[in-house]
Amino acid sequence: MTSQFWEKSKEINKALTNLLFKPSHREAAIYQGWRLLRKRLLPLLCLISFVLVLQLNTFTPVVAQLPPQPRQEIRGVWLSGNDFSVFRNRSKVQAAMSQLRQLNFNTVYPVVWNDGYTQYPSAVMQKKGIPFFFKGAEGQDVIADIISQARREGLLAIPWFEFGFMVPLTSELASQHPDWLTQKGDGTQTSISAAGEVAWLNPFHPEVQKLISELVMEVITKYDADGVQFDDHTSLPVDFGYDKYTINLYTQETGNPPPSNPQAQAWIKWRADKISAFMVNLYQTVKAQKPNAIFSVSPNYYDFAYKLQLQDWLNWVRLGIVDELVMQVYRNDLESFIAQITRPEILETKQVIPTGIGIMAGLRNRPVSMPQIQSQVQAAQQRGLGTVFFYYESLWDIAPEPAAQRQSAFAALFPNSALRDISQNVASKTTLNTISLPLYTKPSLGQRVRGYFLEVAIANGQPRRILLDTGSAGIRVPKEFLGNAPIQRTGQNIKEVLNDGTILEGELVYTNVRFGLLPATEPLPVQIVTSRQCTAQKPKCSANSGVPFAGIVGVNYFEKSLPYNPLRKLPGNLSNGFIVTGNGGNNNNGSLILGLTAENQAGFKMASWNQQPEINGVPGKRWDSRLGKVCLTVAGSSAKNACNATMIADTATINGLTEFKSASTAGKLKPGVLGSANAVKVGINGIFDYSLKPGTRDGFNRWNLSISPQSELPIFVNTGIAFFDKYDVLFDQVNGRQGFRSRR
Repeated sequence: MTSQFWEKSKEINKALTNLLFKPSHREAAIYQGWRLLRKRLLPLLCLISFVLVLQLNTFTPVVAQLPPQPRQEIRGVWLSGNDFSVFRNRSKVQAAMSQLRQLNFNTVYPVVWNDGYTQYPSAVMQKKGIPFFFKGAEGQDVIADIISQARREGLLAIPWFEFGFMVPLTSELASQHPDWLTQKGDGTQTSISAAGEVAWLNPFHPEVQKLISELVMEVITKYDADGVQFDDHTSLPVDFGYDKYTINLYTQETGNPPPSNPQAQAWIKWRADKISAFMVNLYQTVKAQKPNAIFSVSPNYYDFAYKLQLQDWLNWVRLGIVDELVMQVYRNDLESFIAQITRPEILETKQVIPTGIGIMAGLRNRPVSMPQIQSQVQAAQQRGLGTVFFYYESLWDIAPEPAAQRQSAFAALFPNSALRDISQNVASKTTLNTISLPLYTKPSLGQRVRGYFLEVAIANGQPRRILLDTGSAGIRVPKEFLGNAPIQRTGQNIKEVLNDGTILEGELVYTNVRFGLLPATEPLPVQIVTSRQCTAQKPKCSANSGVPFAGIVGVNYFEKSLPYNPLRKLPGNLSNGFIVTGNGGNNNNGSLILGLTAENQAGFKMASWNQQPEINGVPGKRWDSRLGKVCLTVAGSSAKNACNATMIADTATINGLTEFKSASTAGKLKPGVLGSANAVKVGINGIFDYSLKPGTRDGFNRWNLSISPQSELPIFVNTGIAFFDKYDVLFDQVNGRQGFRSRR
């Protein structure tokens, strides 16, 4: 979709065949007859049902049998740059909105970003010295006028960022910021599109992301807009991404330069995921400002969008960051049109969010007949889909039939009112029951002998690989990990003591958090660590190692205070628990599997936790995730299959640890590192049986012994990270269980 440059576009290829039957006129007539009969009988059927219910003296069966409420049907039109001559005139705006309302349209999408310029007076662009050309005939703000008049008529007005990352090479924005542009492998900076020859802002560059985010939020706040829509150009042609910035970023993250083949699958996924991450951040930012704003996307069909434009919009829907989808289907042939609107991704999407089809109403040099429009609208309606037309003037002003005739035809297509209300727009929900995120072997900051590191973005900052800690709770990071998203400060300075004796101090704040591409459902509590020190009992803690603090994501369910386990606030089924799958001691990534299902729990043997009292501010159930009745044998000690130990499986502890309260339990063993003669066996009968021959390799076979008279437990065992080489470990926060599945 474009605006004044559409005349340069080439005819879209008729490539796909009809996947379903083409309804005949007779079948359509029968269908319409049935709808009429059903409409007339409905009151009688309701009365009969009501009498029966009264006789049964209960309303429950009737409520249970009611069908789900239909989603709000989208009936919209794009107000493009082609329409500016109309909408710069106040009286014409008023007449247009009134006409659309009379014809039972319910949504307008006025363009606000096009050709590298805003269609409204923008303070953001003014600061950059970018001129503004689009004043109304009386000097008025055209977008403000459209939104005001639309609301007066009961229409939703959703500003449309048509050009996305696309920009003319000759624009002031491109000229002033050449480092913001990306390029092809051969150094070419432009591509040929329906809008002519265009350049592309680099969607991976933080300054580009900041610009788009600021413009979006400016529109949301300046006009209290009903939402915001992103076009198929919020993407990047697959041939691009070979600029210096992107090459360095890819090399830094993967250890290799980008492949010369732009269609290499890993290279496609990396770039598509970066765009997706930006969209997740943008969604969170919009929702923080206006929770019921409609976050709308208007892409091409999925295969084209992902493989050729790096726009993974189906994943956006599954992640729950899209409130409305309008897929552009500009086809002349009805069979080809139907083939597109019955694609699997549309069938999937319309089950969860309002879904519409973008229909070509005509171009200045290529008008579209009303019969073609009618057949396409009817095909969409029969499949439960809304419709949005490109563009306003071609509805009836630039058309092969008289305006009155076309308006009458639209009235017949939309005989009843279907007004939309954004107060009914609740947050989208993920359709994913489970998802696997990589656990990297190296952190983003500093060095560590061994660990599993989860990629997390905080306050829309750059993603950082942060230590996953199954032995503590809460996100704790240095302040440089934060981005520029809003932060709710509490002024509360908190302290956390880690297992190794490190004391972390810093303020508790609330902000947006994203795990990989997965956003939390609301701002999460985060400790911004500004001080580290060691306890007197453990002076050799990590605070004195000389290694900078790389952050912690604590995912234990035994919170003592805030912050809590952040996985509690994942969407839907993804919050019910997780599985840590180690890498077996090699250099490959491990996995964090979010969301427990019957399938991914297969093969696990379960041990129970003890439930704990609720704590104010911590959502969900709390569990003492230390396992009891653990059997321990340490060769050379008095612990010989003693099943009175307590154990924790801790990914953040490099070496295994046995802590005895009494020195007599240690026998002749002294505190320190165990030798090879002091074989360790840890197990729970019928659950797992873990053994290790102590050695000198940190993170693999080193095992420590300590004697702590002040300990609350007679025997405590922390199996350390090497345990995850032998077992996959499951954490079930709903049922209070921990599972173990042998990897041997």
